[in-house]
Amino acid sequence: MSNNKLEELRQLKSSVKLGGGEESIKKQHGRGKMTARERIEYLLDEGSFIEIDTFVEHRCTNFGMEKKKVPGEGVVTGYGTVDGRLIYVFAQDFTVIGGSLGEMHAAKIVKVQEMAMKVGAPLIGINDSGGARIQEGVDALSGYGDIFYNNTIASGVIPQISVIMGPCAGGAVYSPALTDFIFMVDNTSKMFITGPQVIKTVTGEEVSAEELGGAMTHNRTSGVAHFIYNSEEETLDSIKLLLSYLPSNNLEDAPVFDTEDAINRMDEKLNEIVPDNPNKPYDMKEIISTLADDGEFLEVQPYYAQNILTGFMRLNGRSVGVIANQPKVLAGCLDINASDKSARFIRTCDSFNIPLLTLVDVPGFLPGTGQEYGGIIRHGAKMLYAYSEATVPKVTVILRKAYGGAYIAMCSRHLKADVVLAWPTAEVAVMGPEGAANIIFRKEIKASDDALQTRSEKIKEYRDTVANPYIAASRGYVDDVIEPQLTRPRIISAFDMLSSKREERPAKKHGNLPL
Repeated sequence: MSNNKLEELRQLKSSVKLGGGEESIKKQHGRGKMTARERIEYLLDEGSFIEIDTFVEHRCTNFGMEKKKVPGEGVVTGYGTVDGRLIYVFAQDFTVIGGSLGEMHAAKIVKVQEMAMKVGAPLIGINDSGGARIQEGVDALSGYGDIFYNNTIASGVIPQISVIMGPCAGGAVYSPALTDFIFMVDNTSKMFITGPQVIKTVTGEEVSAEELGGAMTHNRTSGVAHFIYNSEEETLDSIKLLLSYLPSNNLEDAPVFDTEDAINRMDEKLNEIVPDNPNKPYDMKEIISTLADDGEFLEVQPYYAQNILTGFMRLNGRSVGVIANQPKVLAGCLDINASDKSARFIRTCDSFNIPLLTLVDVPGFLPGTGQEYGGIIRHGAKMLYAYSEATVPKVTVILRKAYGGAYIAMCSRHLKADVVLAWPTAEVAVMGPEGAANIIFRKEIKASDDALQTRSEKIKEYRDTVANPYIAASRGYVDDVIEPQLTRPRIISAFDMLSSKREERPAKKHGNLPL
């Protein structure tokens, strides 16, 4: 081969890798943002990235586009490794006509989606785009449709992670919404269907882009996103951490890590952590960190629906998904947002063979017209559905309150929890002893000369005869009542015992989730 041919190849690749040129790269850096290639290089193991479709070009001839060079079609695609594991990736290049999506831009993304599904590897999409390429009209829109379809087909087959590192507006937001996890960077990420100017024109509302679709808006208020970080580097580091808890596909298990944290480690702190006063809150995160290997817990959606906790930890080196009520927020009640948050997380774990640990301290579903009018019945049913549908090992520990329908919803024996344990502080009943006594013993309390004393006695009577873990244990709804300090070894033993669990469901096209 002549040197001229090699030199031509090298120059062409160098030109594409320069993206929109030095000036555009300088502007990107000035916004506090890395370029598409810099993001990929930071995310993947050093030297592992293999680019595909480097020379793909658009074929649009509208509005002078035939004269416009669009290096790489405004998106970088390929594969590499993270901690030695195969990963597919695409990163939109904002330096190239704003990272706008056209027909061939979309075709590059579709190709890596399909390759990732074929080989069973996670796909990470880095979004930084001004939206559909207007000059291409319906061809750009059809590209979005193809991407959405593949997102849906890949769902539950391979982990799909979306990273918002700039604007993501209009129809473009639906691809991230169809994936498993969304990461956003504070102050630089934006997601919205219609921008502030359109909203002002149509509704008269005035709102900034940050208030409308910024990272904290979607992490705290809408629940669209799952993680928020202060910088792009911190965000990409956290994606690597999340990947360590996930398998490469639905036919594999998550990686197992060596740990020096003893299986039989006991912590007497657990014996004291639940207050004697059932109305006094405590921090469930302390319990989770005490149980987890090396105290490590990766919380998912930490700012959204904080009355329930979801996230990943390891037990004896193996990934476990955690769902836990948080008594510090709304007393740990289940509401619309908590139901949606937990149902989504349960189904994600079940899709990827990650066992579920449920920690229960729930006084009930949150009362009020706002919840009823908002459809708490429908939303709460999602949680019931998700737990019932899940076939991974399911271990439940009742720490304190487990009342009414919320007791069932938090993966009770009736939703086919495989192992149910309870602490001596557990109260399993239709409602709390105070409310139950007011109803059951209303006449006795009213007729008493000392109503307060009688009520106190009746509350104790209800707690002793109904609302305690030994009644549930006597019915077989609780497998064992344990000392809190023994919780870690007992749940590790339970998951180890359940590691070969196989459970079938009736043949059907799919269930009808109460959306």
